[in-house]
Amino acid sequence: MSWGTELWDQFDNLEKHTQWGIDVLEKFIKFVKERTEIELSYAKQLRNLSKKYQPKKNSKEEEEYRYTSARAFLATLNEMNDYAGQHEVISENMTSLITGELTRYVQELKQERKSHFHDGRKAQQHIETCWKQLEASKRRFERDCKEADRAQQYFEKMDADINVTKADVEKARQQAQLRHQMAEDSKAEYSSTLQKFNSEQHDHYYTHIPHIFQKIQEMEERRIVRIGESMKTFAEVDRQVIPIIGKCLDEITKAAESIDHKNDSQLVIEAFKSGFEPPGDVEFEDFTQPMKRTVSESSLSNSRGDGKSEPKFGGKSKGKLWPFIKKNKSPKQQKEPLSHRFNEFMTSKPKIHCFRSLKRGLSLKLGAGPEDFSNLPPEQRRKKLQQKVDELNKDIQKEMDQRDALTKMKDVYIKNPQMGDAASVDHRLAELGQNIEKLRLEVQKFEGWLAEVEGRLSMRTEARRQSGLYEAQNTSAVNSCAQDRESPDGSYTEEQSQETEMKVPATDFDDEFDDEEPLPTIGTCKALYTFEGQNEGTISVAEGEMLYVIEEDKGDGWTRIRRNEDEEGYVPTSYVEVYLDKNAKGAMTYI
Repeated sequence: MSWGTELWDQFDNLEKHTQWGIDVLEKFIKFVKERTEIELSYAKQLRNLSKKYQPKKNSKEEEEYRYTSARAFLATLNEMNDYAGQHEVISENMTSLITGELTRYVQELKQERKSHFHDGRKAQQHIETCWKQLEASKRRFERDCKEADRAQQYFEKMDADINVTKADVEKARQQAQLRHQMAEDSKAEYSSTLQKFNSEQHDHYYTHIPHIFQKIQEMEERRIVRIGESMKTFAEVDRQVIPIIGKCLDEITKAAESIDHKNDSQLVIEAFKSGFEPPGDVEFEDFTQPMKRTVSESSLSNSRGDGKSEPKFGGKSKGKLWPFIKKNKSPKQQKEPLSHRFNEFMTSKPKIHCFRSLKRGLSLKLGAGPEDFSNLPPEQRRKKLQQKVDELNKDIQKEMDQRDALTKMKDVYIKNPQMGDAASVDHRLAELGQNIEKLRLEVQKFEGWLAEVEGRLSMRTEARRQSGLYEAQNTSAVNSCAQDRESPDGSYTEEQSQETEMKVPATDFDDEFDDEEPLPTIGTCKALYTFEGQNEGTISVAEGEMLYVIEEDKGDGWTRIRRNEDEEGYVPTSYVEVYLDKNAKGAMTYI
C-alpha cells in the first residue's frame, strides 16, 4: 500500500489532506494550551482559597487551633495547598512535554511538507515541458508532410502541362524533393521526441512521483504517530500526579479521623475554668418578724431596694452570686444625675483607695490588664503566669546561647588576634549579662505570683472540701478598700470578690462617662508596628500611620490616641513614637 502507486494522480488532494493534518495538530496544541491555563487558574484559586481561611498570625484565631477539629481543618487547608501544587505540575508538564514539543514539530512538519510538494510540482512541470516539446514536434511533422504532398501535386501538375517550360517543371520537381526531405527530417525528430517523452513519462509516474508521494506518506504517518503519542502523554501527565493527589486526600482523611471530641471538650474546660465554686443556697429571710428581720446581702432583692442607703462596695456572703450576674440599678440611681452620684461617691470616707480601684476597673475594661493578670479568674491566672514563666525561661536560654557563642568567639579572637579584636565583644557580653539578670528577676517575680496563686487554690480547695459552705460576713466599704491595699495583685480570692462588687458603681459611671467632652490633643504619634486592637477600649493602627495623642502613658504601658472624632482608644506605648506638644496642657491625671 503506497500512495505513489495508488494515488499517482491525486497530487492536489494529497496536498489538501496534509494541510488538514497540520491543522488538526495545531488544534490539539491549542486545546492543550487552554487546558494548562485552566489548570493554572484552578491552582491559583485553590491557593487563594486556602490562604483566605488560614489563621492570621498573632490573632485570636491561632488560639482556636489548639482544638483537634480546628487543627484538622488547618491540615485540610495545607493539603489543599499541596493539591493545588499538583495542578501546577500538570500545567508545567503539559506545557513542556506537549505544547512546546508539538509547536516545534509543527514548524518542522510545515517545512518538510513544503519541500516535498515543491519537488512534486517540479516533476510535474518537467513532464509538462516534455509533453509540450512532443506536441510541437508532432505539429511540425504534420505540417511538413502536408507541405510535401502539396509540392508533389504541384510538380505532377506542372509535368502534365505541355504549356509549361522544362525549367519550371524542373524547379517544381526540386521543390517537391525538398519538401519530402523536410518531412522525413520532421518524422525522425518527432520519433525521437516521442521516445524521449515516453521514457520521461515512465520515470515520472513510476519513479519520481512514487518516491515523492512515499515521502509525503511517511511524513503524514509520523504526524499521526506523534499526535497519538502526545495524547498518551496528555493522559500520563495526569496519571503521574494521581498518587500524590491520593496522598493529599489520605492526609485529609487522616486529619478528619484525628478529631477527638473528648479532647476538645477537655480543652474547653482548661480554657475557661475559673476555679470558683458554685454559689451556695440562698438563706431564707423571715419577714413575719419585723423587729428581728435582717437584710441578707446574698438576696437578689437587695439590689432592687429604694436606693436610700449608701452603695456598698464590699462584703462577704454565704450565697455568693454567679460572676456573670449583674445587679440591677435602682430607680433612684437611674434617674439621679451623674454629678450628684459622683460627688456623693467622692465625699464618702474611702474615696481615695476606692477611686484607685475604680481607675483600675476602668483600665481593665479598656483592655490594659495588670502585669500579674489579677483581672483573671484563679485558674486562668495560673495558666497565664505559667505561660509567662515559660516564655521568660525561653528568652533566658536564647540570651545564654548568644552569650556562649560570643564567649567562644572571644576565645578564638584571643588565640588568633588576626581574626578579630577580642575587646569588641566585651560590650555585647555585658549587655547579654544584664539582659539575663533582668529576665531572671522577671522570672522570680512571676514565679512568686504563681506560687501565691497555686497556694491559694490549694488552700481554698482544702477549706471547701472540709466545710462545704462559706461563712457570711458583712464588711464596710473601708474594709474593702483596705483589703485592696493589702492584696495589690487583685486576684480572685475572697478579698477580690469584694473588689468585684465594689466596681458596680464604676460600671454605672461607664454608661455616662461616654457623654463627656473629648480630651484635648497633646501631641501626635507615629505607629511603628501594626496593632490589631482585639479588646474593648483598644484601637487598631497600621504601621506608619500618624495619629493624635490625647493621654500619655501613666505607667501601665498604654497610650490613648485618636484617629478622628469617632475613633479613639488605647495602644501599647512601645508600638508608637510620641511627639508631645510642649504648649499643651497635658493629659488627665488620676489620684
